[in-house]
Amino acid sequence: MDPDVLAKAFVEHYYTTFDNNRGGLATLYQEGSMLTFEGQKIQGSPNIVAKLTSLPFQQCHHSITTVDCQPSGANGGMLVFVSGNLQLAGEQYALKFSQMFHLMPTPQGSYYVMNDIFRLNYA
Repeated sequence: MDPDVLAKAFVEHYYTTFDNNRGGLATLYQEGSMLTFEGQKIQGSPNIVAKLTSLPFQQCHHSITTVDCQPSGANGGMLVFVSGNLQLAGEQYALKFSQMFHLMPTPQGSYYVMNDIFRLNYA
């Protein structure tokens, strides 16, 4: 599969799930997965999902500006770098963000998130 097509499909799935059902992201992470969220490191699917579902807002909408990807390593991994805007319900202004995913293939032919780094971009 074309890496750009795969990256765009992953990004669409990830942010649609995040915006509508954050708990549904659990299937994208494994026990060895790590999230760095604004400098805080969290490891393992249950802990990552607990962090994401405990964020202090109920509704949001991600608007993606860019998606860049590169193959990563001999095992078929992929780096995906995303930038965009995050609109929280009831807030006038959107927040700019960047997020990097390191996707690794599974034996079943899909991918999981090995590494995930998220940062808000303050002007």
